[in-house]
Amino acid sequence: MATLTINYDAHNTNITRLLEVVMNLGATPVNKTYKTGIDEALEDVKNGRIYAAKDAKSLIQQCLQ
Repeated sequence: MATLTINYDAHNTNITRLLEVVMNLGATPVNKTYKTGIDEALEDVKNGRIYAAKDAKSLIQQCLQ
């Protein structure tokens, strides 16, 4: 099954009616959940994707490795 993402202006009545027709033909909406910034940060900490540097020079050295 293919997934189609549509961004539209909800105030446009023509598009709204078209989407109602498509839904009546059997399309199902998929609600994608988005992570908040804090959730992404906590996941990074949990997975060990954090780094520390003593100063800017050591940070640059870590980036170049």
